[in-house]
Amino acid sequence: MACMKDASTQNQALAGHLLDHYAGRIARAPRPYVLGLSGLQGSGKSTLARVMKADAEVRGWPTEVLSLDDFYYSRSEREAMAHEIHPLLRTRGVPGTHEVELLLSVLAALPHASEKLPVTWPRFDKGRDTRMPPSRWPKTARPPRLVIVEGWALGLRPQPQAALEAPINALEREEDADGQWRKWVNKQLRAYQPLWRKLDALVVLQAPGWEVVRRWRSETEEDLLARHAPLAMDARAMDRFLAHFERLSRHALATLPAIADSVVEYDTERHVTGLSHN
Repeated sequence: MACMKDASTQNQALAGHLLDHYAGRIARAPRPYVLGLSGLQGSGKSTLARVMKADAEVRGWPTEVLSLDDFYYSRSEREAMAHEIHPLLRTRGVPGTHEVELLLSVLAALPHASEKLPVTWPRFDKGRDTRMPPSRWPKTARPPRLVIVEGWALGLRPQPQAALEAPINALEREEDADGQWRKWVNKQLRAYQPLWRKLDALVVLQAPGWEVVRRWRSETEEDLLARHAPLAMDARAMDRFLAHFERLSRHALATLPAIADSVVEYDTERHVTGLSHN
């Protein structure tokens, strides 16, 4: 796939390539085909998922997009976890802060969606750092042909225990000196494996490296600050927030391409430089 400068054109082309590749499998699937879209912060996975949904609908495939981010526990629930397990769990994002069982139940219900039994799922308000009221949750009354599940850690497997011993950044050195938090988070990844097994295919959006991911995510926050968005983070707060993700983000960059069904490679400016299928 040729490198494209325009983001909209690039996403349209990429969505088309991916749907063309999986079209036969989607058409033959006896139930909704579940396609995982895994990418680190700022990689554009949410935007690509929306473009893929629009393209798939044009092809006649009813499609739903589920974001792992929408299944974060509420702020009050994470506050309880922070008191009971570790203070760092107050911050959303790492494994253990998603309600995985709820996402699995939504996936199980979608094939049976109907006017009598519509399926709803949460919507998370990142500005308020908690779930929206159920009255504002998405709902469908039709069984989808394609379900796109997108999230930053999709497909990730736990790290070896030996890899957890040394802290990876200042946050871990100063606020997780005994390794309790990172070991608990790593253990929680085991509970995500049944969800990963529901994916019929996994597409990984591969960034060039962790420092590039940090820049991409910081650029997004700078834009929010400029627009005076509620709870937008300044540079110092953003650095601390991203430190929660560094360990598993580096782990994802190193391990996910080998287990993915498709890998989309990006350069430092988010231009697609390669698309391969395993």
